[in-house]
Amino acid sequence: MTEGMQDRAVGTGKRYDVFHTDCPARDVVDHVTSRWGIWVLISLRGSDLRFYELRESIRGISEKMLAQTLRALVEDGLVRREVAPTTPPQVTYGLTEFGRDIGEPLTELFDRITLRLSPRE
Repeated sequence: MTEGMQDRAVGTGKRYDVFHTDCPARDVVDHVTSRWGIWVLISLRGSDLRFYELRESIRGISEKMLAQTLRALVEDGLVRREVAPTTPPQVTYGLTEFGRDIGEPLTELFDRITLRLSPRE
């Protein structure tokens, strides 16, 4: 196995080298592991949420950062954005199959961390 080769491109047989700065998979990794990306993926694991519900579920995130993070995760194919034809339009965000696949180990990581921490007093 070649050093730095981390993942196989779906359906192409080509491997991504995420240690190269021009690797397309690197952007997805950066978005998922960004300060807010991981929280968005974890928050959407339970159910689809509207923008303000999502913002309320992630304490400390600004509207601007939530919008930027959602935009990046939608472009990466991890989050889907559904707009209902109402006035005003209702926008709902949810995980794609790819997003659920990525969110599962993140949830396991969070569970392990919170189970191992000492109880707060």
